[in-house]
Amino acid sequence: MMSDTARSSEGLDQRRRRLLFRSWHRGIKEMDLILGRFANEAIESLNDDELDQYERLLEVQDADLLNWVTGTSQIPLAFDTPILTKIRAITAA
Repeated sequence: MMSDTARSSEGLDQRRRRLLFRSWHRGIKEMDLILGRFANEAIESLNDDELDQYERLLEVQDADLLNWVTGTSQIPLAFDTPILTKIRAITAA
């Protein structure tokens, strides 16, 4: 089981380091845990397109993103991306 702490950013490029940090430092603890866990598991393997999608998601308000991830509100088409599907899969596990 993955620990609920940020993984080391050692060996990551600057972009991935920044995204890992932002994943663990959201506005609400629930999103820290959801996005932090996702970043711990996936940040190294994301391709450039997925990194772009992830950066866009990190700009979304926490309450909206939490509702999309948990399925309590409909995901807008512009944000219904493969990366959000991956985040939801990790959250459901």
